[in-house]
Amino acid sequence: MRRLLTATLLLLGAVSATVTSALAASPPPGIGIRLISASASEPSDPRARLYIVDHLAPGTVSHRQVEVANSTNSTLVVSAYPAGAAVANGSFAFAPDRAGDELTTWIAVDRGSLTMKPHTKTRVKVTFNVPRDAAPGERYAVIWAEVRSAPAPGTGVVVINRVGVRVYLLVGAGNPPAPNFEITSIKAGRTKAGQPTVTAHVLNTGGRTVDIGGNVRLSHGPGGISAGPFSAQQVTTLAPGQSGEVTAVLDKKLPSGPWTVSMDLKSGLIEQSHQATIQFPGVGPKAAPRSYLVPALVGGGILAVVVLGMLAQVIHRRRRPGSIQDSTA
Repeated sequence: MRRLLTATLLLLGAVSATVTSALAASPPPGIGIRLISASASEPSDPRARLYIVDHLAPGTVSHRQVEVANSTNSTLVVSAYPAGAAVANGSFAFAPDRAGDELTTWIAVDRGSLTMKPHTKTRVKVTFNVPRDAAPGERYAVIWAEVRSAPAPGTGVVVINRVGVRVYLLVGAGNPPAPNFEITSIKAGRTKAGQPTVTAHVLNTGGRTVDIGGNVRLSHGPGGISAGPFSAQQVTTLAPGQSGEVTAVLDKKLPSGPWTVSMDLKSGLIEQSHQATIQFPGVGPKAAPRSYLVPALVGGGILAVVVLGMLAQVIHRRRRPGSIQDSTA
């Protein structure tokens, strides 16, 4: 019993501690691309420092710049071009190869082919020319920088390496609609490997696409322990009116609960939190449910009563006068 108690306390101590690790490794050499300046129409949106997030009226011409980098030891021929994209199934989906969409017909790059020496950087101007008759709404694309290998002898296989900057372009007059989202519910689950998960169902209630990420914290668990934070597995992208899920995968050693879970999610400057009481489902038939233990104990009790009854009969027979046991005494 002492060993079992000690093991339990060690487990609870491990769960309550937060372990953080970081990989101090440089990215592998190759090509890179980044946005030079944030959009003037979205100065407060943190996403606008990474992506082209813009709001333009019909008939507007806008110019942006991206920087392409060659971090290899070789001279590379880099292609720069726009390609289509869409928001579906909770993700920002890239069109295959160089397939375009309506937005890509409005985009032009000033240098489509770049011959770049080793460890150099160069800038590419991207121009957006929105037609005067463009319908209001948000559109998506990617500005790609790409390197293609020569076809491999005998197979014709071509290796493509490309990196890109997303484009979220909202067309419309006046002030842009505000972004927003709502956490409608939280549920507990497990992966196929048995790791506990916390999943939030979210709904885009605003007028702009949102990229939702965040973390999960657990408190008031068995013995009063806490755990976390645990980061969401991936960012969930939702267009206006779309719904989806944000999932965090937790430590496999966590007890099943019950727990109080706090989910803190954000997209740009929009932050939403939700709290609920959860319990993770069990893992396989390792331990019988408590309801099954009661019949087992009752059965054991019945067996003990039967054995005691048999012993009482033997003792009674040993004490009867004239019995075989008495005559031999």
